[in-house]
Amino acid sequence: MTNPSLHVELHSDGACFGNPGPGGWACVIRPVSGPGEEVVLAGGEPETTNNRMELTAVLEGLRSVPDGATVDLWADSKYVLQGLSEWMDNWKRRGWKTSSRKPVKNEDLWRPLDEQRMRLELTFNWVEGHTGHPDNERCDLLAKQQAEMFEQEV
Repeated sequence: MTNPSLHVELHSDGACFGNPGPGGWACVIRPVSGPGEEVVLAGGEPETTNNRMELTAVLEGLRSVPDGATVDLWADSKYVLQGLSEWMDNWKRRGWKTSSRKPVKNEDLWRPLDEQRMRLELTFNWVEGHTGHPDNERCDLLAKQQAEMFEQEV
């Protein structure tokens, strides 16, 4: 589905109890203009890291947005935002290696994020976590709830 007239906000967060440990992710996608209703997505893994959950929240959110849409991405993870907006092109030029020629961590998530980045118009917005921003707090709560489900299984 393609919708270049669609403009959405994507709020995301990840959580992990231990690093590694049980983790959860969540995102809220809300139309700014164009058709649609708010969408909430969440999930988790029994053994993961906080960075992987932050990346997964953004990836799953972007996957749910139609081609050509404009996405205002809001996250409290500078790792995710800088990776998408600053580091990724250099990683790709170096064959998915860092500036110190080491393999990029979480490449298995960064590559599909790059695919999403190429089909959408993205703007990047950092929000300080745990400061009362309603959408960030909502995603944080949902991500922690997902992680708790896996924590109880252990």
